[in-house]
Amino acid sequence: MSHEHTHQLDNPDQSGPPPEIDVIGTVPGAPQIPGGAEAMTIFVTLPPSSPGAPPHRHSGPAYGYVVKGAIVFELEGEPERVVRAGGTFWEPGGDVIHYQDGNHLADEESAFVVTMFCAPGQPMLTVVEPEELEARKHLRAPRP
Repeated sequence: MSHEHTHQLDNPDQSGPPPEIDVIGTVPGAPQIPGGAEAMTIFVTLPPSSPGAPPHRHSGPAYGYVVKGAIVFELEGEPERVVRAGGTFWEPGGDVIHYQDGNHLADEESAFVVTMFCAPGQPMLTVVEPEELEARKHLRAPRP
């Protein structure tokens, strides 16, 4: 689905050129943000070959931007993919398992910024136990 986004802000009081605004990613449909959620933005640096966080879930949606390098990103039900610097990723949160967010590169750091909306009283990240991973393995996309 393609969206046309125009970002021109007329400002008759400006003394220089207008800002340049480029859309780098969109999420179709509005993600459900838990009522009373806390928004949290973090910067993650992954050393070369870092596997990233273990399989986990978030209590609310998360939207991220790769600042440098490339990460391997995988959500439950979707095939893993490489997101390179300048690319975005998102996840709905809730029951969906986030399997991978590791560094795709063996010889340099990768880094990303992500904003998460955490449900009140819930941790930002909850690790999924091995027994649950086994019980839900049929929901994971086929491995390459």
